Amino acid sequence: MNDLLGIENVQSFITLAEELNFRRAAERLNLDQSALSRRIQKLESAVGFRLLERTTREVALTQAGRSFYDENAHLMRRYGDAVQAARRIAEGKAGALSVGYMAFAATELMPSAVSRFRRRHPDVDLKISYIRTQGQKIALANDEIDLGYLIGPFDHSDYHTLTLSAEPLYVVTPRNHPLLRLPMVTPGDLSGQDVILGDMREWDEYRWRLNDLFSAEGVTLKVTLEASSTLALLGLVAAGLGVTVYPESLIGFLGRNVEVRQIMHPLFRNRTVLAWKRSNRSRQVRDFVEIAGTYGLGRE
Repeated sequence: MNDLLGIENVQSFITLAEELNFRRAAERLNLDQSALSRRIQKLESAVGFRLLERTTREVALTQAGRSFYDENAHLMRRYGDAVQAARRIAEGKAGALSVGYMAFAATELMPSAVSRFRRRHPDVDLKISYIRTQGQKIALANDEIDLGYLIGPFDHSDYHTLTLSAEPLYVVTPRNHPLLRLPMVTPGDLSGQDVILGDMREWDEYRWRLNDLFSAEGVTLKVTLEASSTLALLGLVAAGLGVTVYPESLIGFLGRNVEVRQIMHPLFRNRTVLAWKRSNRSRQVRDFVEIAGTYGLGRE
């Protein structure tokens, strides 16, 4: 960016382009309107073309002004990110790490790795975010998170993945349900049962995995109710409205009003993988992967 433009002048223009109102823009910048007007005039003089069309009633961007805004708004965001990164270092924080996780990693895999990472790297600015699997894939692609605990498998040439667990699936039933009287529960035993599953908005990846597993056994699940939260699913099951299917990691958190039986089939397992971009070679990512992988060994 040409130093003659002045970063304050460019920032003032960006704010005005977003507000299209001198009063509101001046308030955001903590300036008076005349000072803002002078900055815009200096910027237009420096670039050699008009950025704004002004009347007594409104402010509008010229075509050139729109192009100038689009390019420089992005640059200013990058500049702000650079300032924040430098500030973290100045405050003694050795970088940053952002980790996404879905529900099945929330009970053991993610908390254990985060705890160990924090003890080893207390100065890293570590952030964790609950994001469903599909959302994490988008967040990874957009560099909004560095690593993600996903429902696997996840095969993509741009990403590394590490399988952390392949846990058995269980049918969760109301107390005294007929399935509990069977010597063992197989996938076929769920044929015709009223099944309660998480809705597609929050549980889409898990639903697709279940459909694939049961379809391979010639079973079509009879989904009679959907819910968005784990607590709602359990409440509906406890009320006798159907059964659901959970991975082993959640079994210890179900409470006393439901019962569980493992679905006896070698392929009926839920895989959790840790994923990160191949291009992300930061020391923080490498260390977190090492810690997470150590905890996940032997869980298949």
